[in-house]
Amino acid sequence: MIITSSNTLENKEIIDYKGLVTGESLIGANIYKDLFSGVRDVVGGRTSRYEEELERARDIAFGSMKEKAESLGANAIIGLKISYDNLGGTMGNTILVTAYGTAIKFE
Repeated sequence: MIITSSNTLENKEIIDYKGLVTGESLIGANIYKDLFSGVRDVVGGRTSRYEEELERARDIAFGSMKEKAESLGANAIIGLKISYDNLGGTMGNTILVTAYGTAIKFE
């Protein structure tokens, strides 16, 4: 499955637009305690463990979006967007990762 942020596929003919597909994933509040309990994880001003958790959450969101596209008979997703939202409030520091795009079928 091709997944791209572009709104077209170069040298491919889009034969059907299947619709919007989304995938979501949450990073729980406990990760913050785990991440910042050990400053040794911070290298060059970046927290590698935090980045790993974000990547894992993003992969889950992508996988869910891809499954939905496949169930519609699509073989690509175009116009990919990724959103990160801090839910805050009663949820604590939970981050919602959302991936969305248009599922299509191309020749």
